Amino acid sequence: MASSIWDDLKSRQEAIASALSESLQRVCVDTPAPLVEAMEYCLLAPGKRLRPLLTMLACEAVGGEPAQSLPAGAAIEMIHTYSLIHDDLPAMDDDDLRRGLPTCHRKYGEALAILVGDALLAAAFELISSRYNAATAAVMTLEMARAAGPAGMVGGQVLDLIGDGRITGEVPATRGHLENLHNRKTGAMFRAALRNGIHAATNGVATPARQEQLASVDQYAAGFGLAFQITDDLLDIESSAEKTGKRVGKDAHRGKRTYPALLGVAESRRAAEQQVDLAIQAATRFGSAGRPLVELAHYLLTRDR
Repeated sequence: MASSIWDDLKSRQEAIASALSESLQRVCVDTPAPLVEAMEYCLLAPGKRLRPLLTMLACEAVGGEPAQSLPAGAAIEMIHTYSLIHDDLPAMDDDDLRRGLPTCHRKYGEALAILVGDALLAAAFELISSRYNAATAAVMTLEMARAAGPAGMVGGQVLDLIGDGRITGEVPATRGHLENLHNRKTGAMFRAALRNGIHAATNGVATPARQEQLASVDQYAAGFGLAFQITDDLLDIESSAEKTGKRVGKDAHRGKRTYPALLGVAESRRAAEQQVDLAIQAATRFGSAGRPLVELAHYLLTRDR
C-alpha cells in the first residue's frame, strides 16, 4: 500500500517540483546569486512534498483542477522550508543533516541560512499575492500568517524550546501539552495547506458548502498532524539517518518531551492509529474524491522516513 500511494501521487509530485522551480525563478528576479543558490539548494532538495500534496488533494476533493493549487502549494512549501532552515540552526535544534543533505547553515554558514529562511517566508506571500485574485489572495494570506505565526508554528516552536530548557518558562509534562505543542508547530501548517487548497478551488468565495468542507479538512489536519508527529517521534528512536535523511536519536539525547518518552512505544502506536482514524473519517466525507487523502493518512502508519 505504501508504494502504491506514491505511485499514484508521482505525477502530482512532479507537477509540484516544476511549480517550485518556476515559482522560485519568479520571485528571485534581480536577487544576489549566492542567495538564489542557497534558496534553490533548500527548496528544491528531494522530499515527498506532503504539504503541497495536501493542498492539491484538498483542491481536487472539492472539484478543483490541480493546477489551481500549485502556487498555493509552492507557497506553503516555501514557508515549511524556511521553518526547517531556522529549526536546524545551532540556536534551535543544531542539526547537520536535512533531507539527506548538509543543512543550510552547514553548507552556506549561519548568516546566509538565516537570510534564506527570511527570503523564503517573504517569497511565499509574494507568490500568493501575484498568482491569485485579490479575494483569494487575502484569505490564503490570512491562513498562512495564522498558521506560521505566534499562535501557530512559531508559538509551537517556543513551547518546544521551553520544554528543552532553552527558553525560560514552564510547560506541563502531559499528553495534553504535547498535543497543544504539535497542533501549533506541525498541525497548523497542514491545516493551512488543506484550507488553501479549498480556497484555490473556490476562488475564495464563502458559501455554506465551503464552510463544511473547511471543517472537514480541519479535522483531517488535526488527526494527520498528530499522527505525523507521533510517527516522527517513533522514527527518531527506531529508524536511521540513512532512511530519514536527518539525524536520529537526538530527542532522547536531549531529554526531549516526545510521545514515546511520555506514553511508551506501544501506546504511542495506538495513539497514532487513533489519529489516523480521525483523519480518515474526515476524508471520507468527500466521497471518492477524498480517497487519496485516505491513502495518505494510512501511509503515516507505515512511513520509514
